[in-house]
Amino acid sequence: MRSSYKEEDVILLLKDITGLVEPQSTKERERLIQSGKHYSEMLPIEYVPTEKYMETYYEALKVYSEPVARAVGVVADKIVNVKGKDVVLVSLARAGIPIGILIKRYIKFKYDIDVPHYSISIIRGRGIDDNAIKYLLERYEAKQLLFVDGWIGKGAILNELKKDIVQYDGVSDDIAVIADPANVTELCGTHDDILIPSSCLNSTVSGLISRTFLRSDIIGDNDFHGAVYYGDLKNADLSYQFIETIESYFVIDNKEKTENKGNIKGIDEVRKIAVKFGVDDINFIKPGIGEATRVLLRRVPWKVFINEKYKDSKELSHLIRLADEKNVPIEYYPMKNYKCCGIIKQLSDI
Repeated sequence: MRSSYKEEDVILLLKDITGLVEPQSTKERERLIQSGKHYSEMLPIEYVPTEKYMETYYEALKVYSEPVARAVGVVADKIVNVKGKDVVLVSLARAGIPIGILIKRYIKFKYDIDVPHYSISIIRGRGIDDNAIKYLLERYEAKQLLFVDGWIGKGAILNELKKDIVQYDGVSDDIAVIADPANVTELCGTHDDILIPSSCLNSTVSGLISRTFLRSDIIGDNDFHGAVYYGDLKNADLSYQFIETIESYFVIDNKEKTENKGNIKGIDEVRKIAVKFGVDDINFIKPGIGEATRVLLRRVPWKVFINEKYKDSKELSHLIRLADEKNVPIEYYPMKNYKCCGIIKQLSDI
């Protein structure tokens, strides 16, 4: 699979389907998804964000590189303590890829160990890429594998992982993430809902590859899940600029900074929002900075909730900018686990 990443940073276990799939507009994809077509059978049109939005991205990178670097260090230390020095990082494409690269680089920085890093696809409702897992198990012991992602929103992908991994004897369903505001894993850099700047962009911060794709006319029984390489966006590629900026803030000693949430789980908060605002399907509710950003970038949003405590926070300025560009209303609503939440517009309202 082509990408703008170096093979020494990550090996992508994905089928290159560039030129085989016609990207569709956000509105058309949303209609098809809510009519029953699976999101993995389509790809969105990817674009270079506006100049104003990019200003907001650079501001986010400037302000939040240090806390993200600290969280990378915290979770990398936990990984080495839990999995040992023979760990094999398996990031979940595509949001997990830059995080996997950062963790790999931190382990090299602090422990002088060059751990392997692969990336594979997992798709909500369709499962993990069986061929990719089998490829890894032919080369490594099951206990070495550790899954990596960017953040946990309400835990849908984690639940998918737990369900799928039981068929692979000895493979752990643990997942290492930078941020876990859902409060469901200890293998994280923080439980705070922090902004990871890579969540603000699509392929231009993810090696110029698309989200992963699975449709039987293009992906055969023996193929890895697919992805497209957006070579036409090469001049806008910030993949390594993001990684190297975060990397410049690495330090040897890290201390986890997390607000005490007690035992409150993010999914409980999501269910309350669903009841209060009459949302029938909780899959339409995308909590946390990363998920809310993706709703605005890739879906048709109904509205965005912002935690009242963060009404004037610079951390959410990119979100406010995107909502303004797309004429999406913002409401201020009290939340315990999250700083914001995106709600997808239901088909009947489109």
